[in-house]
Amino acid sequence: MTDWTDLSARASFASHRLIGWIYWDPVAIDAYTALGIEGGFGYYVASRAAPLAVAGHQAVTAAFFSIHPAFIEASLAAAAPAGWDAVAAARDHGVVVGLPQLAPEVCDGLAELGPELWAAADALAPSGRVLFAAHRQWPRPADPLLSAWLAVNCIREYRGDTHWAIVAAEGLSGTQAGLLHDAHLRYPGQWIPRSRGADDAAIDAALADLERRGLAEAGRVSAAGLELRERIECRTDELTEAAWRFLGEASTQRFLNLVEPVGQRFVDRIDATAGPNWMPAARERRA
Repeated sequence: MTDWTDLSARASFASHRLIGWIYWDPVAIDAYTALGIEGGFGYYVASRAAPLAVAGHQAVTAAFFSIHPAFIEASLAAAAPAGWDAVAAARDHGVVVGLPQLAPEVCDGLAELGPELWAAADALAPSGRVLFAAHRQWPRPADPLLSAWLAVNCIREYRGDTHWAIVAAEGLSGTQAGLLHDAHLRYPGQWIPRSRGADDAAIDAALADLERRGLAEAGRVSAAGLELRERIECRTDELTEAAWRFLGEASTQRFLNLVEPVGQRFVDRIDATAGPNWMPAARERRA
């Protein structure tokens, strides 16, 4: 019997690695800066949100869930004059240049999987998954490698929307989600929520509410909090099986055989361009 939950978890983790490096890629950021955006400010938000940005900063804040609204608003305001097609093109340029350099051995196989990956994305129900839906309706490029990469990214956003829906259903704020994720990965204290704009007051309020609910003790996430975070992760894996079931076991395994052996290479790239903590979804739990 195929363990689809396990395959979903593995394929999602591989997808985070295949996609995540681009958000700190110097080639893409240089192309973005060349659009007239001083210092490449807000590249992560603007490039990831480009398909949804026309809906406004409040919609993007809702979709991103855990990033400070003021940073999202400022990022989109800085990028808007360049146009969202140009912002996305800057990221795409980084993919086309960087992926063959980082992992040339995956490129042909990934490009071949592109039509199947898009078919899987097209088969997914968009209900309640706004960022996924925006990415899915975005124009698809002729370049087969870039198209396949964007299909993986689209499926990844389906998982992200699903994950945040589960978090919201548990009554957690973005800051609380970051604190639980910190503890889940054994990150240095409060790094994830602070990296997303939470200040001392937000952290204190989030911890106080977690303590009230029995999910934290003495300013730290408790065993009960860790259990909740694990349940959220498992439920996300279960609800996002659909993408990989549509792709099929053989093609999902082909995808894993391509990306898993080089996954750490993408993380090393993030370490070199951003630092050792960024893109936590692409990282193993620490000892």
